[in-house]
Amino acid sequence: MRLVILGGGESGVGTAILGKQKGYEVFVSDFGKIPEKYKQVLINNDIIWEDKKHTEAAILNADVVMKSPGIPDKAPIVKKLVEKGIPVISEIEFACQFTNAITIGITGSNGKTTTTMLTHHLLKQGGLNVGLGGNIGKSFAWQVAEENYDVYVLELSSFQLDGIVNYKPHIAIITNISPDHLDRYEYKYENYIASKFRITRNQTESDYLIYDADDEAIANWLQNNKTKAKLIPFSLTNPIENGAFINNNTMELNINQEEFMMETSNIALEGKHNMKNAMAATSVAQLMRIRKETIRESLSNFQGVEHRLEKVLKIQNVQYINDSKATNVNAAFFALDSMTTPTVWIVGGVDKGNDYSELMALVHEKVKAIICLGVDNKKIIDAFGNVVDMMVEVDNMRDAVITSRHIAEKGDTVLLSPACASFDLFQNYEDRGNQFKEEVKNL
Repeated sequence: MRLVILGGGESGVGTAILGKQKGYEVFVSDFGKIPEKYKQVLINNDIIWEDKKHTEAAILNADVVMKSPGIPDKAPIVKKLVEKGIPVISEIEFACQFTNAITIGITGSNGKTTTTMLTHHLLKQGGLNVGLGGNIGKSFAWQVAEENYDVYVLELSSFQLDGIVNYKPHIAIITNISPDHLDRYEYKYENYIASKFRITRNQTESDYLIYDADDEAIANWLQNNKTKAKLIPFSLTNPIENGAFINNNTMELNINQEEFMMETSNIALEGKHNMKNAMAATSVAQLMRIRKETIRESLSNFQGVEHRLEKVLKIQNVQYINDSKATNVNAAFFALDSMTTPTVWIVGGVDKGNDYSELMALVHEKVKAIICLGVDNKKIIDAFGNVVDMMVEVDNMRDAVITSRHIAEKGDTVLLSPACASFDLFQNYEDRGNQFKEEVKNL
């Protein structure tokens, strides 16, 4: 069996290692440059690879192709594979056939990383032998090859879900759905929604789907489509019989006749959106029979995720917050919504078809100045030019931070929450967040 892997990053190299271990003839092809650390792994494992090109003759003779999530379906080489009827799958689909571990799959436009990390934390503290993978940390396939976990908590992007055929998580979570990555879905929101719901397509009556009952897109889909999984909703506003909700200042869960309660003030994560993440993760912990005392402890000592509403420093009574992971409007909405002081907002980058109108009321209420950090800021300026008193354009992080220091007064917050992808000025959102933290420390 010939396994061809498109993309020589974390998921590609992990799949190559697993494929080789399982007796496949493996070839890795990357149209860009394969990072040095991954090249060394391929060389050490005697895996044939190429970069900066796709040699069609060596790709189109595959029995199966694993495509990295970053490669769009409309890439010429992918189109040719599909025309020839060669299966093109994701790393998750390839790896799941080689493990008997229970998997918990987590997707959503926002909150999935926090929910994934928190779920992993709850299960690990509960004494389970649990791995963390998917869109985060070490490749799932790589772990299936080298580790022996009983349970995996996987963060799954819509791109990873597009490439599944048989994969099914025992417990699936959809944190929320808002327009994102529409450039990859023919600018059709319904295509993107359908992609997220692939997470539950193979689930059976013995599996569970945990979801945000307050989310319009999710509610609509569930009204018009069927899943066999047992439904476990969570809500900030409505009491829920079999699921989770917030009652005044208490998080209440009732799942399979098991009750759990905890004061929200004791939960380490702050903000409404994080209460949703906490309800989703706690629902998993309940289903996996983690002791209530352990759940309470774990929720109160969880550290949160880097680049997600991360408090960097307070300088002259101005709080600097790094929310570089906010790469879409919905994420920036959560960030602005959780601000309690006048805010200098650093925003901008590569726009993925953003509609800024839903931020209008929050910007009116919370934002005193906007610093545009992007190559093309026209849409942001058009949207908010008349809403805030001050708008400044910069093209590097140093200027953004220095400008914010001049504008911010005692008691204000400086918030980096870009609502956009980072590829115009930075390598990725981590690079953007790290540069922000570095510049704040240099003030």
